[in-house]
Amino acid sequence: MNRAEFEAALGAEGFHEIVDRRMEGGAFNREHAHEFDARLLVLEGEMTIFCEGEERTHRAGDTFAMKAGSLHTEKSGPEGVRYLAGRRYPQEKSR
Repeated sequence: MNRAEFEAALGAEGFHEIVDRRMEGGAFNREHAHEFDARLLVLEGEMTIFCEGEERTHRAGDTFAMKAGSLHTEKSGPEGVRYLAGRRYPQEKSR
């Protein structure tokens, strides 16, 4: 999926906030949760997510979703990661 297709899909699904983010190589974010639903498109590099007992590595071109409140960790690959993240806050779902 390319960036334009991803952004169009986000808008259609009520993800009105879109951010372009980066993590340096080997960065690790401890277990945490977000107050928003998230959909991500990896633009460059790779990111490993550990959530609900499963570890998955996502690479450039991959997309994935996570519901608000899901406890997870994030680790970037050796070259780092750049990703586009769509955020949908619970109150926005009913729009």
